[in-house]
Amino acid sequence: MDYNAFRHFADSWGLLYLFVIFVLVVLFMFRPGARKHAETAAQIPLKDDRSPQGEE
Repeated sequence: MDYNAFRHFADSWGLLYLFVIFVLVVLFMFRPGARKHAETAAQIPLKDDRSPQGEE
């Protein structure tokens, strides 16, 4: 496969492939059961994982 053939393939089918992946990710994120998981993931940076002083 030479450069021109590879570029033609990427121009035509690569864009379609990436668009399909994008649509699948959007559908996955907006499915009905995803809300709880998204809210849990959003709270991860706010968790305090350090133990109180004196307790190891």
